[in-house]
Amino acid sequence: MKTTYIYKKAIHSLFLVLAIFFTVSCEDFLEEQPTTLIDADYVYTTEEGLKSGVVSLYKFYRDRYDQGTEDYMGGVVLPSRSDLAFSRSGYTGLMGRYERGVSPVDLGSQFVSSLFWKRFYTIANKATDIINAAEQLEDLEPESRDKIIGEAKFFRALSYFFLYRMYNNIYVSTKTVTVETAFDVIQDKSSEEEIFALLNSDLAFAIEHLDWNVTFGRVSKGTAKHIKAKVALWEGNWTEARNQAVSVIEDPNSPHSLVSNTADVFKGDRNHSEQLFVIQSQDNLLGGGGVTMINANFVTQYFQIPGINSEVSQGGRGFSRVLPNLYLQGLLAADPNDTRDDNTYFRRYYFYNDVTGIPAGKQVGDTIDIYSPITDLASPSRTYTTFYQRLHPSTLKYTQDDDDPNSYLQRSNIMVYRLAETYLLAAEAILRSGSGDPLPYINAVRTRANAAPLTSVTLQDILDENARELAFEGERWFTLKRFGAETLNFQMRNYAGDGAFFPNNFGGSRDPRVNWQDFFINWPIFQEDLDLFGPTYPQNIGYN
Repeated sequence: MKTTYIYKKAIHSLFLVLAIFFTVSCEDFLEEQPTTLIDADYVYTTEEGLKSGVVSLYKFYRDRYDQGTEDYMGGVVLPSRSDLAFSRSGYTGLMGRYERGVSPVDLGSQFVSSLFWKRFYTIANKATDIINAAEQLEDLEPESRDKIIGEAKFFRALSYFFLYRMYNNIYVSTKTVTVETAFDVIQDKSSEEEIFALLNSDLAFAIEHLDWNVTFGRVSKGTAKHIKAKVALWEGNWTEARNQAVSVIEDPNSPHSLVSNTADVFKGDRNHSEQLFVIQSQDNLLGGGGVTMINANFVTQYFQIPGINSEVSQGGRGFSRVLPNLYLQGLLAADPNDTRDDNTYFRRYYFYNDVTGIPAGKQVGDTIDIYSPITDLASPSRTYTTFYQRLHPSTLKYTQDDDDPNSYLQRSNIMVYRLAETYLLAAEAILRSGSGDPLPYINAVRTRANAAPLTSVTLQDILDENARELAFEGERWFTLKRFGAETLNFQMRNYAGDGAFFPNNFGGSRDPRVNWQDFFINWPIFQEDLDLFGPTYPQNIGYN
């Protein structure tokens, strides 16, 4: 395995401080401590220091969501770039419509570099530091050592896996940088064999040494198995993907199960049997995370209509940036009993809740219907643009019960991975491998949503169910890419945006179906990042 650090020096001091800052209680933090305790000797040569280092990995991971770049696009840009989204406005709209983030030198690619490329290399490099230090620390109990290394290896694998899926063209390492190697120049990308060997090795270790039951917010054996199933699907190892996914679902020691109805999946703080990894942000807690506008990006501006005030049950306060498109709405409407668009995952309708300003003949509780979308291309609605801004269906997956309904800024927990996806991974792996019946797994997800069970299943059925269940959770673009270039190109050119039903964007420079290019299957490496490599390190095809 090759050796380097790409982004080590700039954050070294910050990491050492965070390693302490995010592991002490409020009371402990208030006690004055000598600054000499916060150094590499503490972090890398003591058990508590290494544990602090592991906790800091969670903080670095959460920073992608907390960073305020262009209205917190770190949590929004991936959902905006899919076949399920209509990207209406703002910089995220430019990204989602493929007007930005499409060359090595544009501002969108610079943002993505900061939010993803640099961030995940930082996490991978810091995890490597922790792993190598823990392996060399003589006084560490074996069980504690394995837990520390297992958690760090999970984050290293997760980070490299994320980078691989975005860019394909990446460089991986298992060696800590030294004074002698700090300025080594990387000449070539890692091979797929190297990448998958490291991912599988790290995740296998994590699975062996992490526990099923962990403190809420930490990764577990189930989290690691879930990611290993994903890695196996990318690698085409259907049997391994099946075994790992089914284990999370059926192992007698697994604490995970689907919650009983869709209304409870994103309710409260998300601490329930279905969650596999949740980013925690808690009010009035040291290190409890920052406020974001992620939810606001996904919720329409219904509150601007007289007679309705912002309220959490209707989504909170939003500005209509990324919305479920007609293709996704059609998939959800295929079964009239499906509860996922019935004010659980999505809100279709809004209701008057304030007597002030209600039109004559209306009352509190009535559905608002003063604007209309285009339903007949031969006779378009005159209010379709206002409908998209104020009455369009919204995503409710980032709304939390204790949010402030009058603010765009919220501090809410974010579901990263959950068991419903594991069920769909299992169904896909079983179907592809021909080693069993995929129907019970896909139907478990459908039945929970009150949708009729399928009697047969195809890969398209799984892709469609993935859309209904997991839309706007940040994995759809990766799923399309994994299904292959033909699937990705077809879905993007036929379904992204809303086509002729939103004439303002149709057929021109704002139309994602027109803007999509085959080579967008990989993101461009930002030129300043590429310049840190040797002159022979390749840019992704299409961006030269």
